[in-house]
Amino acid sequence: MEYLAAAIAVGLGALGAGLGNGMIVSRTVESIARQPEARGQLQTTMFIGVGIVEVIPLAATVIAFLIMFS
Repeated sequence: MEYLAAAIAVGLGALGAGLGNGMIVSRTVESIARQPEARGQLQTTMFIGVGIVEVIPLAATVIAFLIMFS
């Protein structure tokens, strides 16, 4: 049962990160299309946001390991 809980935690973490990254990138591309002169700032903000979102699957994996080995 612990393995199932760990798998669900990792799966939901990956799903959330995928959705979050997709939303961030799509909105950034849309914003660049509307304001091409702000491309550099938007890309920088996008990379920071994507980096923050990528922490979610890592935290989910850590939680999964804690579930498995506790």
